[in-house]
Amino acid sequence: MKNVSMVGIDLAKSTFHLQGVNALGKKLFSRKLSRGRFFEFVVLHIPKTAVLAMEACATAHYWGRRFIDVGYEVKLINPGFVKPFVKSNKNDYNDAEAICEAASRPTMRFVPVKTIAQQEMLSVHRMREMVISQRVRLANQIRSLLAEFGHVTRLGTAALRALVVGFIAPDNERIGSLLKECLTHQYESLCHLDEEKKFYDKKISDFAKTNETCKRLTEIPGIGPICSTALYATVGQGYDFKNGREMSAWLGLVPKQNTTGGKPKLGGISKRGDSYLRKQLIHGARAVVLHRRKKSGKIGRWLNRLAARKNANVITVAMANKNARIAWSLLKHGTAYKEAA
Repeated sequence: MKNVSMVGIDLAKSTFHLQGVNALGKKLFSRKLSRGRFFEFVVLHIPKTAVLAMEACATAHYWGRRFIDVGYEVKLINPGFVKPFVKSNKNDYNDAEAICEAASRPTMRFVPVKTIAQQEMLSVHRMREMVISQRVRLANQIRSLLAEFGHVTRLGTAALRALVVGFIAPDNERIGSLLKECLTHQYESLCHLDEEKKFYDKKISDFAKTNETCKRLTEIPGIGPICSTALYATVGQGYDFKNGREMSAWLGLVPKQNTTGGKPKLGGISKRGDSYLRKQLIHGARAVVLHRRKKSGKIGRWLNRLAARKNANVITVAMANKNARIAWSLLKHGTAYKEAA
Protein backbone atom coordinates (compact mmCIF):
# COMPACT_ATOMS: atom_id res chain seq x y z
CA MET A 1 0.00 0.00 0.00
CA LYS A 2 2.95 2.33 -0.52
CA ASN A 3 1.23 4.04 -3.46
CA VAL A 4 -1.86 5.03 -1.47
CA SER A 5 -2.37 8.78 -1.60
CA MET A 6 -5.85 9.03 -0.10
CA VAL A 7 -8.07 6.84 2.07
CA GLY A 8 -11.82 7.38 2.31
CA ILE A 9 -13.17 6.21 5.66
CA ASP A 10 -16.86 5.58 6.33
CA LEU A 11 -17.22 5.82 10.11
CA ALA A 12 -19.71 3.85 12.18
CA LYS A 13 -20.15 2.59 15.71
CA SER A 14 -18.66 -0.91 15.34
CA THR A 15 -17.46 -1.37 11.76
CA PHE A 16 -15.46 0.93 9.48
CA HIS A 17 -15.14 0.76 5.70
CA LEU A 18 -11.97 2.01 4.04
CA GLN A 19 -11.08 2.59 0.40
CA GLY A 20 -7.62 3.61 -0.72
CA VAL A 21 -6.75 5.24 -4.04
CA ASN A 22 -3.51 6.34 -5.67
CA ALA A 23 -2.65 9.79 -7.00
CA LEU A 24 -4.62 9.11 -10.20
CA GLY A 25 -7.75 8.09 -8.31
CA LYS A 26 -7.45 4.36 -9.08
CA LYS A 27 -8.78 2.07 -6.37
CA LEU A 28 -6.04 0.09 -4.66
CA PHE A 29 -7.93 -1.60 -1.84
CA SER A 30 -11.28 -1.78 -0.09
CA ARG A 31 -11.48 -3.10 3.44
CA LYS A 32 -14.01 -3.60 6.24
CA LEU A 33 -12.58 -3.36 9.77
CA SER A 34 -13.87 -3.71 13.30
CA ARG A 35 -13.49 -0.85 15.77
CA GLY A 36 -10.72 -2.65 17.62
CA ARG A 37 -8.59 -3.15 14.49
CA PHE A 38 -9.30 0.14 12.75
CA PHE A 39 -6.65 2.45 14.22
CA GLU A 40 -3.93 -0.21 14.28
CA PHE A 41 -4.54 -1.14 10.64
CA VAL A 42 -4.26 2.46 9.45
CA VAL A 43 -1.05 3.12 11.41
CA LEU A 44 0.63 -0.11 10.28
CA HIS A 45 -0.40 -0.20 6.61
CA ILE A 46 -1.18 3.35 5.45
CA PRO A 47 1.82 5.64 4.81
CA LYS A 48 1.94 8.98 6.60
CA THR A 49 1.95 10.75 3.23
CA ALA A 50 -1.64 9.62 2.58
CA VAL A 51 -4.60 11.87 3.29
CA LEU A 52 -7.34 10.42 5.51
CA ALA A 53 -10.77 11.69 4.49
CA MET A 54 -13.91 11.25 6.61
CA GLU A 55 -17.38 12.70 6.86
CA ALA A 56 -17.77 15.27 9.64
CA CYS A 57 -20.19 13.08 11.59
CA ALA A 58 -20.28 11.48 15.04
CA THR A 59 -16.78 10.58 16.41
CA ALA A 60 -15.07 12.16 13.36
CA HIS A 61 -13.26 14.81 15.42
CA TYR A 62 -12.07 12.18 17.90
CA TRP A 63 -10.56 10.01 15.16
CA GLY A 64 -9.22 13.10 13.42
CA ARG A 65 -7.29 14.15 16.53
CA ARG A 66 -5.90 10.64 17.02
CA PHE A 67 -4.61 10.42 13.45
CA ILE A 68 -3.20 13.96 13.50
CA ASP A 69 -1.28 13.09 16.67
CA VAL A 70 0.54 10.27 14.85
CA GLY A 71 1.37 12.39 11.80
CA TYR A 72 -1.46 12.01 9.27
CA GLU A 73 -3.24 14.74 7.34
CA VAL A 74 -6.96 14.51 8.05
CA LYS A 75 -9.76 16.10 6.02
CA LEU A 76 -13.34 16.18 7.28
CA ILE A 77 -16.15 16.82 4.80
CA ASN A 78 -19.71 17.96 5.36
CA PRO A 79 -21.93 14.88 4.68
CA GLY A 80 -24.11 17.03 2.42
CA PHE A 81 -21.13 17.56 0.09
CA VAL A 82 -20.43 13.80 -0.07
CA LYS A 83 -23.95 12.72 -1.04
CA PRO A 84 -23.76 13.86 -4.72
CA PHE A 85 -20.78 11.54 -5.25
CA VAL A 86 -22.60 8.37 -4.10
CA LYS A 87 -23.20 6.14 -7.11
CA SER A 88 -26.13 3.75 -7.42
CA ASN A 89 -27.33 2.28 -4.13
CA LYS A 90 -26.16 3.65 -0.82
CA ASN A 91 -24.01 1.31 1.25
CA ASP A 92 -20.85 1.59 3.34
CA TYR A 93 -18.50 0.67 0.48
CA ASN A 94 -20.08 3.20 -1.87
CA ASP A 95 -19.94 5.83 0.88
CA ALA A 96 -16.19 5.28 1.34
CA GLU A 97 -15.71 5.60 -2.42
CA ALA A 98 -17.77 8.81 -2.48
CA ILE A 99 -15.70 10.28 0.36
CA CYS A 100 -12.53 9.64 -1.67
CA GLU A 101 -13.96 11.35 -4.73
CA ALA A 102 -15.32 14.31 -2.78
CA ALA A 103 -12.03 14.87 -0.94
CA SER A 104 -10.08 14.86 -4.20
CA ARG A 105 -12.06 17.81 -5.64
CA PRO A 106 -9.86 20.95 -5.69
CA THR A 107 -12.79 23.22 -4.75
CA MET A 108 -14.08 21.06 -1.91
CA ARG A 109 -14.60 22.77 1.46
CA PHE A 110 -13.45 20.95 4.56
CA VAL A 111 -14.40 21.05 8.23
CA PRO A 112 -11.53 21.80 10.64
CA VAL A 113 -10.78 19.18 13.28
CA LYS A 114 -11.78 20.55 16.67
CA THR A 115 -9.42 20.55 19.62
CA ILE A 116 -10.35 18.92 22.92
CA ALA A 117 -10.97 22.34 24.50
CA GLN A 118 -13.33 23.33 21.68
CA GLN A 119 -15.25 20.07 21.85
CA GLU A 120 -15.52 20.26 25.63
CA MET A 121 -17.07 23.72 25.41
CA LEU A 122 -19.47 22.58 22.67
CA SER A 123 -20.49 19.68 24.92
CA VAL A 124 -21.32 22.13 27.72
CA HIS A 125 -23.47 24.13 25.29
CA ARG A 126 -25.29 20.98 24.19
CA MET A 127 -26.00 19.99 27.80
CA ARG A 128 -27.28 23.49 28.54
CA GLU A 129 -29.58 23.38 25.51
CA MET A 130 -30.99 20.03 26.64
CA VAL A 131 -31.77 21.41 30.12
CA ILE A 132 -33.49 24.47 28.62
CA SER A 133 -35.56 22.25 26.32
CA GLN A 134 -36.63 20.02 29.21
CA ARG A 135 -37.51 23.04 31.35
CA VAL A 136 -39.67 24.57 28.61
CA ARG A 137 -41.54 21.29 28.03
CA LEU A 138 -42.13 20.77 31.75
CA ALA A 139 -43.34 24.34 32.30
CA ASN A 140 -45.73 24.09 29.34
CA GLN A 141 -47.15 20.83 30.67
CA ILE A 142 -47.75 22.29 34.14
CA ARG A 143 -49.33 25.38 32.60
CA SER A 144 -51.70 23.30 30.45
CA LEU A 145 -52.68 21.03 33.37
CA LEU A 146 -53.57 24.01 35.55
CA ALA A 147 -55.59 25.52 32.71
CA GLU A 148 -57.85 22.45 32.85
CA PHE A 149 -58.80 23.58 36.36
CA GLY A 150 -59.64 27.09 35.19
CA HIS A 151 -56.39 28.83 36.08
CA VAL A 152 -54.49 30.54 33.28
CA THR A 153 -51.26 32.38 34.02
CA ARG A 154 -49.24 34.83 32.01
CA LEU A 155 -46.01 33.82 30.27
CA GLY A 156 -42.83 33.45 32.24
CA THR A 157 -41.56 31.00 34.83
CA ALA A 158 -41.93 33.46 37.73
CA ALA A 159 -45.70 33.72 37.28
CA LEU A 160 -45.97 29.95 36.83
CA ARG A 161 -44.03 29.26 40.02
CA ALA A 162 -46.27 31.61 42.01
CA LEU A 163 -49.38 29.85 40.70
CA VAL A 164 -48.03 26.37 41.43
CA VAL A 165 -46.95 27.32 44.95
CA GLY A 166 -50.51 28.49 45.62
CA PHE A 167 -51.95 25.25 44.27
CA ILE A 168 -49.75 22.92 46.30
CA ALA A 169 -50.23 24.85 49.55
CA PRO A 170 -51.61 22.62 52.36
CA ASP A 171 -54.68 24.84 52.89
CA ASN A 172 -55.67 24.75 49.20
CA GLU A 173 -58.83 22.71 48.72
CA ARG A 174 -59.43 23.46 45.04
CA ILE A 175 -57.64 20.26 43.97
CA GLY A 176 -57.35 16.80 45.48
CA SER A 177 -54.40 15.31 47.29
CA LEU A 178 -53.37 13.14 44.31
CA LEU A 179 -52.88 16.06 41.90
CA LYS A 180 -51.34 18.17 44.66
CA GLU A 181 -48.73 15.49 45.32
CA CYS A 182 -47.90 15.13 41.61
CA LEU A 183 -47.72 18.90 41.11
CA THR A 184 -45.30 19.12 44.03
CA HIS A 185 -43.06 16.57 42.33
CA GLN A 186 -43.24 18.48 39.02
CA TYR A 187 -42.47 21.76 40.77
CA GLU A 188 -39.39 20.25 42.41
CA SER A 189 -38.23 19.00 38.99
CA LEU A 190 -38.72 22.48 37.54
CA CYS A 191 -36.63 24.02 40.32
CA HIS A 192 -33.94 21.40 39.78
CA LEU A 193 -33.77 22.25 36.07
CA ASP A 194 -33.43 25.93 36.97
CA GLU A 195 -30.44 25.08 39.15
CA GLU A 196 -28.91 22.97 36.39
CA LYS A 197 -29.19 25.83 33.92
CA LYS A 198 -27.51 28.19 36.39
CA PHE A 199 -24.71 25.64 36.81
CA TYR A 200 -24.00 25.50 33.06
CA ASP A 201 -24.34 29.29 32.73
CA LYS A 202 -21.68 29.74 35.40
CA LYS A 203 -19.32 27.26 33.73
CA ILE A 204 -19.67 29.08 30.41
CA SER A 205 -19.28 32.51 32.05
CA ASP A 206 -16.16 31.43 33.95
CA PHE A 207 -14.60 30.09 30.74
CA ALA A 208 -15.40 33.31 28.87
CA LYS A 209 -13.68 35.34 31.60
CA THR A 210 -10.46 33.32 31.48
CA ASN A 211 -10.12 32.63 27.75
CA GLU A 212 -8.36 35.47 25.89
CA THR A 213 -10.24 34.88 22.64
CA CYS A 214 -13.63 34.95 24.37
CA LYS A 215 -12.72 38.10 26.30
CA ARG A 216 -11.99 39.93 23.06
CA LEU A 217 -15.22 38.68 21.46
CA THR A 218 -17.39 39.83 24.38
CA GLU A 219 -16.33 43.42 23.69
CA ILE A 220 -18.47 43.34 20.53
CA PRO A 221 -22.00 44.74 21.16
CA GLY A 222 -24.45 41.85 21.08
CA ILE A 223 -21.92 39.12 21.89
CA GLY A 224 -21.84 37.87 25.48
CA PRO A 225 -20.39 34.80 27.21
CA ILE A 226 -22.78 32.33 25.53
CA CYS A 227 -22.15 33.59 22.00
CA SER A 228 -18.41 34.16 22.46
CA THR A 229 -17.77 30.65 23.77
CA ALA A 230 -19.92 29.16 21.01
CA LEU A 231 -17.91 31.10 18.41
CA TYR A 232 -14.62 29.97 19.94
CA ALA A 233 -15.73 26.33 20.09
CA THR A 234 -17.21 26.23 16.59
CA VAL A 235 -15.00 28.54 14.51
CA GLY A 236 -11.70 28.39 16.39
CA GLN A 237 -9.34 31.05 15.03
CA GLY A 238 -11.29 31.57 11.80
CA TYR A 239 -8.48 30.33 9.55
CA ASP A 240 -10.89 28.27 7.43
CA PHE A 241 -12.65 31.36 6.05
CA LYS A 242 -11.09 33.79 3.59
CA ASN A 243 -13.05 36.76 4.92
CA GLY A 244 -15.88 37.74 7.20
CA ARG A 245 -18.51 37.48 4.49
CA GLU A 246 -17.57 33.85 3.88
CA MET A 247 -18.11 33.08 7.56
CA SER A 248 -21.47 34.87 7.66
CA ALA A 249 -22.50 32.96 4.52
CA TRP A 250 -21.48 29.70 6.24
CA LEU A 251 -23.72 30.71 9.16
CA GLY A 252 -26.66 31.29 6.81
CA LEU A 253 -26.90 35.04 7.51
CA VAL A 254 -26.73 36.16 3.86
CA PRO A 255 -29.55 36.12 1.26
CA LYS A 256 -30.20 33.06 -0.87
CA GLN A 257 -29.43 33.58 -4.56
CA ASN A 258 -31.43 32.40 -7.55
CA THR A 259 -29.46 34.04 -10.33
CA THR A 260 -29.66 33.09 -14.00
CA GLY A 261 -28.93 34.87 -17.27
CA GLY A 262 -27.10 37.63 -15.45
CA LYS A 263 -30.25 38.61 -13.54
CA PRO A 264 -29.61 38.38 -9.78
CA LYS A 265 -32.52 37.44 -7.54
CA LEU A 266 -32.06 37.57 -3.77
CA GLY A 267 -34.41 35.98 -1.26
CA GLY A 268 -34.40 35.54 2.50
CA ILE A 269 -31.40 34.36 4.44
CA SER A 270 -30.21 30.87 3.55
CA LYS A 271 -30.24 29.51 7.16
CA ARG A 272 -27.51 27.06 6.27
CA GLY A 273 -24.62 26.08 8.49
CA ASP A 274 -24.61 25.95 12.28
CA SER A 275 -28.14 26.78 13.44
CA TYR A 276 -27.18 27.03 17.13
CA LEU A 277 -24.48 29.62 16.54
CA ARG A 278 -26.72 31.56 14.18
CA LYS A 279 -29.46 31.61 16.84
CA GLN A 280 -27.07 32.99 19.47
CA LEU A 281 -25.83 35.73 17.14
CA ILE A 282 -29.40 36.75 16.29
CA HIS A 283 -30.46 36.80 19.96
CA GLY A 284 -27.52 39.06 20.78
CA ALA A 285 -28.21 41.30 17.80
CA ARG A 286 -31.85 41.65 18.86
CA ALA A 287 -30.73 43.08 22.21
CA VAL A 288 -28.59 45.67 20.40
CA VAL A 289 -31.47 46.61 18.08
CA LEU A 290 -33.91 47.03 20.99
CA HIS A 291 -31.56 49.54 22.60
CA ARG A 292 -30.42 51.24 19.40
CA ARG A 293 -31.61 54.66 20.53
CA LYS A 294 -29.11 54.49 23.39
CA LYS A 295 -26.28 53.59 21.02
CA SER A 296 -23.99 56.34 19.83
CA GLY A 297 -21.40 56.30 17.11
CA LYS A 298 -21.40 54.67 13.72
CA ILE A 299 -23.37 51.52 14.61
CA GLY A 300 -26.14 53.49 16.32
CA ARG A 301 -26.59 55.80 13.31
CA TRP A 302 -26.51 52.80 10.94
CA LEU A 303 -29.23 51.02 12.93
CA ASN A 304 -31.44 54.13 13.01
CA ARG A 305 -31.11 54.55 9.23
CA LEU A 306 -32.13 50.91 8.74
CA ALA A 307 -35.08 51.34 11.12
CA ALA A 308 -36.48 54.07 8.87
CA ARG A 309 -37.06 51.64 6.00
CA LYS A 310 -36.83 48.04 7.32
CA ASN A 311 -38.71 45.98 9.89
CA ALA A 312 -37.18 44.83 13.16
CA ASN A 313 -36.41 41.27 12.03
CA VAL A 314 -34.46 42.44 8.99
CA ILE A 315 -32.49 44.88 11.14
CA THR A 316 -31.72 42.12 13.66
CA VAL A 317 -30.35 39.78 10.98
CA ALA A 318 -28.31 42.60 9.48
CA MET A 319 -26.80 43.31 12.91
CA ALA A 320 -26.04 39.60 13.40
CA ASN A 321 -24.37 39.54 9.98
CA LYS A 322 -22.21 42.52 10.91
CA ASN A 323 -21.27 40.94 14.25
CA ALA A 324 -20.26 37.69 12.55
CA ARG A 325 -17.91 39.58 10.22
CA ILE A 326 -16.42 41.59 13.09
CA ALA A 327 -15.96 38.39 15.09
CA TRP A 328 -14.10 36.76 12.18
CA SER A 329 -11.72 39.73 12.00
CA LEU A 330 -10.98 39.54 15.71
CA LEU A 331 -10.47 35.77 15.56
CA LYS A 332 -8.29 35.80 12.45
CA HIS A 333 -6.03 38.73 13.33
CA GLY A 334 -6.04 38.47 17.12
CA THR A 335 -7.02 42.11 17.54
CA ALA A 336 -9.30 43.83 20.05
CA TYR A 337 -12.68 45.35 19.18
CA LYS A 338 -12.66 49.07 18.53
CA GLU A 339 -15.87 50.79 17.50
CA ALA A 340 -15.54 53.26 14.66
CA ALA A 341 -15.89 56.90 15.64
